[in-house]
Amino acid sequence: MDQIAFGTDGWRATLDTFTDERVRIVGQAVADHLKAAGRDGPVAVGYDARETSEGFAESLAEVFAGNGFDVLLPERDAPTPVIAHAIVDRDLAGACMVTASHNPPEYNGVKFIPHDGAPALPDVTEDVVDRLAEPDLLPGGERGDVSRVDLVSDHADAARRVVGEVVGGGDGGPDLSGLTVAYDAMHGSGRGVTDALLESAGAEVVRLRCERDVTFGGDSPEPSAEHLGALADRVTDPDSDVDLGVANDGDADRIAVVTPERGVLDANLFYAACYDRLLEADSGPAVRTVSTTFLVDRIAEAHGEAVYETPVGFKWVAEAMGEHDALFGGEESGGFTLRGHVREKDGVLMALLAAATNAAEPFDARVDRLLDEHGRIAAGKVSLDCPDDRKEGVLDELEDHIPGSVDGHEVAKVVTLDGFKLLLENGSWLLVRPSGTEPKLRVYAEADSEDAVDDLLAAGGAATSSSRWSEGGRRARRSAGPRPGRATFSSALRSARLFMN
Repeated sequence: MDQIAFGTDGWRATLDTFTDERVRIVGQAVADHLKAAGRDGPVAVGYDARETSEGFAESLAEVFAGNGFDVLLPERDAPTPVIAHAIVDRDLAGACMVTASHNPPEYNGVKFIPHDGAPALPDVTEDVVDRLAEPDLLPGGERGDVSRVDLVSDHADAARRVVGEVVGGGDGGPDLSGLTVAYDAMHGSGRGVTDALLESAGAEVVRLRCERDVTFGGDSPEPSAEHLGALADRVTDPDSDVDLGVANDGDADRIAVVTPERGVLDANLFYAACYDRLLEADSGPAVRTVSTTFLVDRIAEAHGEAVYETPVGFKWVAEAMGEHDALFGGEESGGFTLRGHVREKDGVLMALLAAATNAAEPFDARVDRLLDEHGRIAAGKVSLDCPDDRKEGVLDELEDHIPGSVDGHEVAKVVTLDGFKLLLENGSWLLVRPSGTEPKLRVYAEADSEDAVDDLLAAGGAATSSSRWSEGGRRARRSAGPRPGRATFSSALRSARLFMN
């Protein structure tokens, strides 16, 4: 049971650790959690397109049924947001989703989604972990029923209604007639779901990697620029008839967009453009993570709206959206949702909103206009290897070396919501935080040019050296703000690098 650990978005591990026995233990823990919470309604168990996912899902279904719950399984592998929507739509007690999202095919994972359809908060996952135990199943005659049901159609109806209510079209959804969209499913669970939704709205869809491949073509189903070369080539070709490119990750809870002029559109710019489109027809605050662009704040301010900042992790976005009745929420990794929909990131829903946004004004034109109106932004991110058991020590070291300036710009404020975010007097920022899903340390930067971002990332330690911080080095004190005259932040990161390794 020591091998089962819930991170930012459930438990993920390689298949030598992620075994059927341990999955069944998680299922029993979730069943006991639900019973303790007084929730005895049906549960759903979804699964992605990985080779092992359906088998793990059937094992979970057996455990839930063996604890007296009726269980709904989708007709085939399905996107995570489809399962989350089913919870609310069908008044379920909760659900488990078997997926490793964008991780390589040698991984799998499971996440528990509570009764509200939003990601489980730490108090819930901690309770589940505390209840890990071998399955204890009822006799056959007392067990619940397991059935296969269509969960996709209801989700599609909801997506059309939510987007249509905001951007026009009513319950029938937006009219995408005349728009050609290239869709890349990355061999994942968005195939036959996202593309079908776009077609139902009138778009012509060009399909890429829309066949199931349990190896994801030998790649990770991560919708980042390095994995979307074919889609980018198709959209940016000067002779192309495609207006927009859309891709989902392996379980289709995230989105990437490709435009004719920019190629793979930075998710920060995508967030800003969609929020701008929503504010043309509606009102409400935005929620973004600490690693997401300040351009959202500038757009919100121009409309008299507020922005709420959260730690990285969509569970925090979802929580803040509920607290503040936010119109739009998301994060720079490509997870977003809308008010009126389930508070879980939804790459299928967002594909429809993206197409509707582009139909109203092409992304390239809208982004150009927003940057002219609100100031140019550029963003970047690098990752450093860092074992999970070293992260706290590394952050302690960095904390003791927070500078008074970075790259010649004074540190105006230090935000400790998630790691360390240094807000500079010129409006740029640098963030260092531990990854919640991988043994990595993330370094983010935003400034008014690519060169300035590169300089910030270098100053933040993207360029490492061979200096060493011994494991027995001193632990840093908690800092209330910048400390002028101390060793540089970059040197701390450089020394931390070999400590991490």
